[in-house]
Amino acid sequence: MKDNDFEIIKTIGEEGEEIELKLLDIVNVNNVDYALLLPVESDIDNEEECEVVLMRLKQDNSDYVFETIEDEDEFELVSQAIIEEESDD
Repeated sequence: MKDNDFEIIKTIGEEGEEIELKLLDIVNVNNVDYALLLPVESDIDNEEECEVVLMRLKQDNSDYVFETIEDEDEFELVSQAIIEEESDD
């Protein structure tokens, strides 16, 4: 898949810097949406270089807000659900 096949999301990093991410997919776990994101500079075809970011996705009026998942149990639950979904395909 080519880079221009993905929607580009701009967000603010922990140090206030602007970060561009490719939106790979949105998954729903326990009625909560989560976004799988990849830094724009990453090569999706090179698994060793590929670092996927997982964030909670909330709708605030007509805008979407990406939230960092702080809870380790929530992160593990969502990660496991994604792995299981991928293995079913």
